Amino acid sequence: MNQNLKGKKVAILVADGFEQSEFDKPRQALIEAGATVTVVSPVEDQVTAWDGNANDFGDAFDVDQSLDSANADDFDALLLPGGVKNPDTLRTLPKAVNFARDFFEAGKPVAAICHGPWLLVEADVVRDRKVTSYKSIKTDLKNAGAIWSDSAVVTDQGLVTSRQPDDIPQFIDKMIEEFAEGVHAGQHA
Repeated sequence: MNQNLKGKKVAILVADGFEQSEFDKPRQALIEAGATVTVVSPVEDQVTAWDGNANDFGDAFDVDQSLDSANADDFDALLLPGGVKNPDTLRTLPKAVNFARDFFEAGKPVAAICHGPWLLVEADVVRDRKVTSYKSIKTDLKNAGAIWSDSAVVTDQGLVTSRQPDDIPQFIDKMIEEFAEGVHAGQHA
């Protein structure tokens, strides 16, 4: 597996309420693999995580770029952490939906964990794609035409999905592999 992401630019799209472990651990792995990571958000200055272990809000993280000024052309890959509130907010924002869809239209890899694929339902990019997610959004994904399975990680032509925080180690491995491979011909909107 190619663990070298030197020169790769990765956007992490989040709103308040993202699952902290699904953000922090993958972000650290991306940095350690050499990627330049940019936190993109509709929230200004700092965005606040949800800490599922504490069942309360977690840490605040600096926002590197506003969603309003973000362009998928400036990045090589996209990471979508879960948490319930985060993707539920993002899927109501046309700019967030379009930002995610633009990665698919360009064939760029996307990794989404837990509730993160909810945004992909709204972006209409999961039809006929193999995915997994947190169990509570399984029906949403199936109704959007996805082929859902209860697996720790599912990879389909540059799209990497996982179910929950327990799957983070497998998720990170496949995310880094797909991000290192770059553009995928089968990745499409």
